[in-house]
Amino acid sequence: MSAEDYLEGQVLLIDKPLTWSSFQAVNKLKYILKRKYDLPKKFKIGHAGTLDPLATGLLIICTGKFTKKITEIQAQAKEYTGTITVGATTPSYDLETQIDATFPTEHINETLIIETTKQFLGEINQKPPVFSAIKKEGKRLYEHARAGEEVEIEARKTTIYEFEITKINLPEISFRVQCSKGTYIRSLAFDFGKALNSGAYLSELRRTKIGDYAVVNGINPEEFEKQLLSTES
Repeated sequence: MSAEDYLEGQVLLIDKPLTWSSFQAVNKLKYILKRKYDLPKKFKIGHAGTLDPLATGLLIICTGKFTKKITEIQAQAKEYTGTITVGATTPSYDLETQIDATFPTEHINETLIIETTKQFLGEINQKPPVFSAIKKEGKRLYEHARAGEEVEIEARKTTIYEFEITKINLPEISFRVQCSKGTYIRSLAFDFGKALNSGAYLSELRRTKIGDYAVVNGINPEEFEKQLLSTES
């Protein structure tokens, strides 16, 4: 592809590595493309839906005129796979923070797990994690949390289209979820633990699809760089 192709607009499917922020991934591609092509300073590039650093998988990055498609892409249904660990909770609902409480798990079995998933199908009310980028009183929620400030978080409506348990090896429960825009899988894990009369946190997460876009067609940022820079200008 040429510089004009990226300026006119491309939808790039990136398989975001573990520990990378979505911002880092966008900056990496911006740097690669500017290094390869003589792009203007105002070259537009952005992602269609944040992935937490502890999540891997599909990050859609739009360039040039296709940055106008970001809102449309973000609105599409998403699919995730991952692991919920039961018997404990963390303040961030994942492994970003340390365990703050433990709970019994002796009563949890396959039947209870499968039956409990049914409570989360359809439209549900969900509170975002306090460690999230949502703004409250001019600050990100995670900024309030790290400062030790308590804030009231309002529940939001979201939709879970499918919630499939793919493997049970307690305390770990593997799953696949299809959901609407704005769903926090960390919150789903936390709420799932409560519904099991225990506690839980998200220990692994991978985004596999956004609409018809799939991570199987994606590429690691470093592999993208290798392929792009190995071609002729």
